[in-house]
Amino acid sequence: MASVTSQLVPMESNFLVPNATFLVELAVFALLFFLLAKYVVPPINRAMMARQDAIRNQFADLDQAKQDANEAEEKFKAQLADARHEAAKIREDAREQGAQIIAEMREQAQAEAARIVEHAHAQISAERQHAVTSLRAEVGALATALAGRIVGESLEDDERSGRVVDRFLADLETLEASKETAQDGAR
Repeated sequence: MASVTSQLVPMESNFLVPNATFLVELAVFALLFFLLAKYVVPPINRAMMARQDAIRNQFADLDQAKQDANEAEEKFKAQLADARHEAAKIREDAREQGAQIIAEMREQAQAEAARIVEHAHAQISAERQHAVTSLRAEVGALATALAGRIVGESLEDDERSGRVVDRFLADLETLEASKETAQDGAR
């Protein structure tokens, strides 16, 4: 058994001293390292850098989009506030115009009512004057006929009967005016 073990592990070899396989392995490792460092790693680094730049650009675009969205939101809020302010102003103007229209209509209605009342007073005064004239004529004719029956003579003289009737009616008006003055004084 000693012969089998001696063939597998030579005794004279020192593990600290490099042998030929070690040097070949070292050369192949150095060559592979050089090839990987020269031809494989730079494209991978470029791809990684491009990917990092793309991600940075996406973040920058995202930040810019977020900032633009915030600005647009602020503009929208400002426009909305302006629109609300304008709507409130329009409502207030409409209220003022409505109040002004109502005031103008009231003035017109009051003027129209005053005109109608004045016209009615004038018409009433005219009708009263007409009624007084008509009543004077009728009362005068009745008074003349009654006086003629009482006196027993005909008082057909229009001038004289007119003076009598006028005096009689003037006395009645004076009597009514004195009664109204007495009533006003009593109040």
